[in-house]
Amino acid sequence: MKTPTIPTLLGPDGMTSLREYAGYHGGGSGFGGQLRSWNPPSESVDAALLPNFTRGNARADDLVRNNGYAANAIQLHQDHIVGSFFRLSHRPSWRYLGIGEEEARAFSREVEAAWKEFAEDDCCCIDVERKRTFTMMIREGVAMHAFNGELFVQATWDTSSSRLFRTQFRMVSPKRISNPNNTGDSRNCRAGVQINDSGAALGYYVSEDGYPGWMPQKWTWIPRELPGGRASFIHVFEPVEDGQTRGANVFYSVMEQMKMLDTLQNTQLQSAIVKAMYAATIESELDTQSAMDFILGANSQEQRERLTGWIGEIAAYYAAAPVRLGGAKVPHLMPGDSLNLQTAQDTDNGYSVFEQSLLRYIAAGLGVSYEQLSRNYAQMSYSTARASANESWAYFMGGENSSHPVRRARCFCAGWKRPSFAAW
Repeated sequence: MKTPTIPTLLGPDGMTSLREYAGYHGGGSGFGGQLRSWNPPSESVDAALLPNFTRGNARADDLVRNNGYAANAIQLHQDHIVGSFFRLSHRPSWRYLGIGEEEARAFSREVEAAWKEFAEDDCCCIDVERKRTFTMMIREGVAMHAFNGELFVQATWDTSSSRLFRTQFRMVSPKRISNPNNTGDSRNCRAGVQINDSGAALGYYVSEDGYPGWMPQKWTWIPRELPGGRASFIHVFEPVEDGQTRGANVFYSVMEQMKMLDTLQNTQLQSAIVKAMYAATIESELDTQSAMDFILGANSQEQRERLTGWIGEIAAYYAAAPVRLGGAKVPHLMPGDSLNLQTAQDTDNGYSVFEQSLLRYIAAGLGVSYEQLSRNYAQMSYSTARASANESWAYFMGGENSSHPVRRARCFCAGWKRPSFAAW
């Protein structure tokens, strides 16, 4: 007996099963099969980030150095998060300490005054390199965190100093954190970070400065904490999921668009220069063979003599009857020549609108407003400006109750300033 065939219900396209069609379209082939060839692998953050980690950060460095919009984005981070002075606001839990509120306030004022003298000293004693005050270090750290996704600071102890406070900090470039001898990653050592089985960092491999060479030759292992619990190496980044070892820079999602915009601007500039370079051209009638000989060059002495003689005739003719575009008339040209006046054409051709669209996309990826990124406030109303400022404030300075997923200022306070203050 023949088994009856159970009919299959299909979707409106007549091809996709109804069960698949009624589910989430993002996991299927999409309407008309547009998503059929889109099959990205499911990877952890480290698996997606670390294989091309060095190249990605090098591209971000190049953008910040040579792209005006990228440099402006970094400047926005520094100005909005830090400003001109990064002040300590010490608020101890006086109830927990068992002291009065007024006594706690007096203690806070003394601590803040001592910290200011130590951190903002004109001699930059807080910095091992004696180049930065603490505010300058924070500004550098904000920039480093933006275009490298992380920052590293080493807490040191100055044994040769007679100053009251001997704690110092060394800014460490993320480029110097790498596996010894540039070996591959393993389960417990990834991109220069040694971790335990739980994923917590135990220490970091820091290479020596290879300048003026290209490759470092020596690595030093620095523990995350000293045996007494004092912070020895501070690593600040915002993980997006568990198991992440290094930070991702903010340019990854818009890096391709920023580079293509750079190329587009250069091409547009070259086009405008070419169109504006010539006011007029004189065309001469030459046969194909003669024109190719003149353009490609002549190998024989006869061809060189012909070219020299032809140019000499033209020079002699126009020396006797020069062409003047600024005068009231133009003399007769040499027989066979024609004068073409070149008019400057519109070089925009919709470029401005396209550039604005790209900049809005880039601004969204960097977490800033289009007006701030482009420095173009021409089309803004007061309400638009307020809304834009509020969005930027939520991104840069969001507090505990902020709904924005990225809280830059709190990240730096919790990740760097508090450990630095504790080490002090």
